[in-house]
Amino acid sequence: MRRAHIHDGRYFILRERRALLFWLVASLAPTITDMTHNRPRVLVVDYDPSWPDTFEVLRRGVWAAVYDIALAVEHVGSTGVPGLAAKPVIDMDVIVTSRDEVPEVIVRLGALGYLHQGNLGIEDREAFRSPEGLPAHHLYVCLEGGTALANHLALRDFLRRNPAAAAEYGRIKKQLAAQFPHDMDGYISGKTNYILATLRSAGFPESVLQTIKGAQPRGDSAPRPLKQALAGRH
Repeated sequence: MRRAHIHDGRYFILRERRALLFWLVASLAPTITDMTHNRPRVLVVDYDPSWPDTFEVLRRGVWAAVYDIALAVEHVGSTGVPGLAAKPVIDMDVIVTSRDEVPEVIVRLGALGYLHQGNLGIEDREAFRSPEGLPAHHLYVCLEGGTALANHLALRDFLRRNPAAAAEYGRIKKQLAAQFPHDMDGYISGKTNYILATLRSAGFPESVLQTIKGAQPRGDSAPRPLKQALAGRH
């Protein structure tokens, strides 16, 4: 009887250990999966004709708060290029003529619910987190004549004038989004060569191209200046 009792005890311990092992595997599996699948997905979609209207709705709200101290609110990024595939996020630049106006603009945008995030490593460009409940968008305050604004407008305006180049850029972005579905750095790095070649062919000076080229991502633990520099170029 005693031997049977010991055997039953060992069986019970073994069963408990197996149950614990299964529990550990089950609890770790989502964590391992999350390392890849819980990263924001790189989503590039076909052009949506409603994007200009969405921008206009967002612009009106922002412009009402800054019209007397800002020069304009521009629709930048790929959603501002008719026919171009893009990430479905509107990009907007509030343009100011002087750095002295930036603090007041920050205060006024804050009253609308925009959270100031600093320049994120990009000179003369202040980034903001948009309020909840609005269409997905990025908002920046940029200095007129600054490199950040010039970079935002350069590719947009070139692609607006060149539908064939826009179609090719959209094809490349879709291909990269499929190749790097959870890797924003890989997606942006893949676009860099095309962007540089496009701007070079459009006659942009090497100084501007080198600014973009030198801002390569340096890994997840370091700032991503290229990603920030190309924000507004979805």
